[in-house]
This record gives sequence, structure tokens and C-alpha cells, in this order.
Amino acid sequence: MAENLNKQLSKLSKRGPHRVLVGDLNYAGLPGKIYTPAEGNGIPGVAFGHDWLKPIKHYHQTLRHLASWGIAVAAPDTETGFMPDHKGFASDLDTAMQILGGVKLGSGNVTVNPARLGVAGHGMGASAAVLAAANRDIVHAVGALYPVKTSPSALDAAFSVSAPGLVIGSAQLGLFESAEASKLAANWAGDVVYREMQKGTQQGFSEDIAFQLLVGIGRPQTAAQETVRGLLTGFLLHKLGEDKKFKAFSDPTAEAKKVTSFYGHELQEHAFPKDNSPLAFVNEKN
Repeated sequence: MAENLNKQLSKLSKRGPHRVLVGDLNYAGLPGKIYTPAEGNGIPGVAFGHDWLKPIKHYHQTLRHLASWGIAVAAPDTETGFMPDHKGFASDLDTAMQILGGVKLGSGNVTVNPARLGVAGHGMGASAAVLAAANRDIVHAVGALYPVKTSPSALDAAFSVSAPGLVIGSAQLGLFESAEASKLAANWAGDVVYREMQKGTQQGFSEDIAFQLLVGIGRPQTAAQETVRGLLTGFLLHKLGEDKKFKAFSDPTAEAKKVTSFYGHELQEHAFPKDNSPLAFVNEKN
């Protein structure tokens, strides 16, 4: 029987127990922000990538949330223009991971274990995270929230990602969205968890609510945002924090309210229906 995430997800969707400090990445030569718990030795660290045209200020609550659960986050504020360099952004995420693992953070009371580094992102940043993780032993977990098309292709890069991954997609695709998430998960080389949100979309995850209302995306997706934060937090705490009580968040068959999980052949068929192009390649899991 598939595990039920609802009880733990309800807890992890809310702020954690740690006091959070916010600092600048600029001191290390990379524009952006660092969010850390106030103290901790050998904690997990994650580089986080933003979506297209979304500066990192629109992820303040998400990054603060991760830090409140004991995860240090470095978020580059680069490639924010109309024509971003996806490969360059992936390189910035790699640099952010190296900064996390190489210096003392906060007030000098925080260190990140280099063996507990991961990379995550939203939209464009999710796909850049996959590019950064391909063929990289430094990466021990990847969180791809509503990934989109990039050049180079994150779909191709997924075949070279051995780190365990969490991919979040949407059951209701918006005007500017594609079914990239399920395809990405189906191509993953290592272990992968694919969750599909019934009420959340790629355009609704960032925190620029005024812009979303202005362009008619719809009402703020607060509940869906909280759920996705909880799913990502639980996955990272298990994979990077090695906290066994959150093991269910790495279970590809686990269930939660308004969340659908696809795994194995079901995922492959969901990502690449048989009437699609015969050139679609799928990473067989079974």
C-alpha cells in the first residue's frame, strides 16, 4: 500500500523551528542571496534557481521556508533578462553550491557538509538545476519544480543525472506551459519521484502576486505553493539531511491530498503517449 504523506506534509508546509538569517552572495562574487538557519554544523545546502524574468526576491518565502527547516540556500540573482543564458545559469548554480560547501555562513555559526549538497529551482531554474546536476558527483539531490524547455535541453541532460530527483508538474497546464515535467522525470537516469499538482501551475508558484493578477493568471495559489514547499522540504531533508522519518517523501508511489504520483511504466505512458512521436526516448525503470 502506498504511503500517505498528508500528516507530515501538513507540518512541513508550514515554517520550521529554526530562526533564519538572510545575507548576500555578492561577497563571494555572485549576485544573489543566501538563506540559512541561525546555527548548525554540517547541515544540507541547496542552490536554488529562479524562473524566467523572476528575480530572486519573488522567492523570499520559499527560500526562508527551506532555511527554517535547517537547509542553507544560495540563490543566484543572475540571468534575469529577456534572453537568459541557460547554460550560464546552470554554471551559476554550480558556483553557488561550491560557495555553500566552502565557507562559513551566517554569523560564522553555520557550515554546510559538502557531501550534502543539492540543487533545485522553479521553471527555467528547475531545468537549469538539471543541467547543473548532469554528470556531477557533487550533487546529491535535485528538486525540479515545474520545469520548462531550455537550451541546452534539460530533457537530454536528465539522462545523465544520477542524483535522486523530485520533479513537480501540473495537472492543468496554463497558456504558457508544456508537459515538460513528466517527460523530464521519465528520462531521469537515477531514482526519481514525480508528483503532479491538481491545483498548482508553473506560473502560479512564484510570489509576485501583483504581476500574476495583472496579467490574468488567476488567484494566488497559496495552498499549492505551501504543498510544493512541503514536498520539496521533506524530499531534501530525507536525501540531504538523512532524516529517515521523512523517507516517504522519496517514495515515488506516496499519496497526498490534491497530489497525484506517477511511477514506472505509468509515468512513461503519461509522459510519452503512444500516439506521440516514435522518436521520444524513455528511461526504462522496470
